[in-house]
Amino acid sequence: MLFTLALIPVIILLIIIYKRDKKEKEPMGLLMGLFFAGMGTVISAIIIEGIGEVIFNLIIPYDSFIKEFLSAMLIIGPAEELGKYTVLRLITWKNKNFNYSYDAIVYSVFVSLGFAALENIAYVFINGLGIAILRMFTAVPGHAADAVFMGYFYSKAKYAHVIGKKDEYSKNIALTILVPTILHGFYDAIILGGTSTENVLLMGSSILLWGAYVIVLFVLSIILVIRSSKNDFCIVTLPGNIQTVYNPSVMDMWVCSCGTSNNLNFCSKCGQIRPVGDLWYCPVCGVPSSYNFCGCCGAPKP
Repeated sequence: MLFTLALIPVIILLIIIYKRDKKEKEPMGLLMGLFFAGMGTVISAIIIEGIGEVIFNLIIPYDSFIKEFLSAMLIIGPAEELGKYTVLRLITWKNKNFNYSYDAIVYSVFVSLGFAALENIAYVFINGLGIAILRMFTAVPGHAADAVFMGYFYSKAKYAHVIGKKDEYSKNIALTILVPTILHGFYDAIILGGTSTENVLLMGSSILLWGAYVIVLFVLSIILVIRSSKNDFCIVTLPGNIQTVYNPSVMDMWVCSCGTSNNLNFCSKCGQIRPVGDLWYCPVCGVPSSYNFCGCCGAPKP
């Protein structure tokens, strides 16, 4: 029974995320590989957190709210999310199936819930039924919510890489790691810091803040999933309508900074993208445009 309770929230969330992939379903073999690889990151997290705890105990030998808070932000969050990102990057970045924007969220959630499944089984068997029910509505969805943000920025990084925007790629890779790490760390920091103190007021405030934080985190991640699924687009072969952004018959010839003359969208010598003076990025789907409406989803220029 406990084993079933530990896995039910994981399975439900995986099904929800999978079904939101409307354009092109991902191979089940790939998804299962990501799930079990996510389980493997539990080992690396335990090792890193153990080393970090030893170091923290040397620096701050006494238990306190501050110690638990910093430990969650600087050790637990980074140890778990960096492991998930590493697995995600190694398995999916060059995978031929990673060709739509929403794919990144699917991949990230499968990795993260692989971690959550193994972690949840351990917690439930050690602590019993009450913890199983509590984590069903908090910790497991929390891992999924962090993964949604990781996948969202991971997708943007992949798209920026495809169209040759190095600065956008670097920014979004950084956000892919930092945003879920901070979100995860803060989730743990509030509750661990609050339960480590004997100050009733501080403990009560921490629990209330944690509850509000969980609600906001879940709502934002749900909105992000719905929007990303709705505006899913091809990030490898650009959508047909997007070609009007750099239509050769409209834009004519251009000279690249390397000195090569071109009439296509990318330089034939160095690969640099055609410069467009009034280029803007669609706030809905992220596609570049130089007209008054997005060539992919039709959203108006902001």
